[in-house]
Amino acid sequence: MWRNRALTLFDRVSVPVAVCDAYGAVLLANPAMAAECGTTPGRLRGRDVLELFRPQEATQVERIAPALRLRHRSRYQVSVCWEGPGGERFGELTADPVSDTVEETPALLVMLRVRGEREPLTHEPVRVAPVQARILALLAGGATTARAAKETGLSADGVTYHLRRLSARWSASNRTELVARAYALGVLTPGVWPPGA
Repeated sequence: MWRNRALTLFDRVSVPVAVCDAYGAVLLANPAMAAECGTTPGRLRGRDVLELFRPQEATQVERIAPALRLRHRSRYQVSVCWEGPGGERFGELTADPVSDTVEETPALLVMLRVRGEREPLTHEPVRVAPVQARILALLAGGATTARAAKETGLSADGVTYHLRRLSARWSASNRTELVARAYALGVLTPGVWPPGA
């Protein structure tokens, strides 16, 4: 009776969850996990979880199998990316060893934490207003808001306004991330000092 209730709960949980054997083959998946893969739970059965969700660092995976053979009960986290119904996504798999007895080789309770979708790769730099590119270059060079305002002829509030707009556009949580994204998106030119757009 408790197994039926547990399975009902398993199917209703909104977090993507699967149970895998010690080798990573999916034994059971809930609808949320199947939705991340663009399929149904039954079609995930028998598939290798590391083929569905590609690890970003091989070393994170290499330590799991020997630890399971030694019956270690640690929690394992693996950064992954995968092809979802709407495009490439990324996140983190957390694997917890579970078994009825300590002597059994444990199965893995795998939960997926979705971080987001990858930006489509473009070959052209992202376009920003010239004043925004100048502000980003000044920040990359270590300028404060006051110095960036003086150099661009804006007020400190004007500089902050442009930084907030760019942060919202690129989902950057702080100025360091904003500058890093400016380099990644081709707004700032790598390998040039002082920084320039």
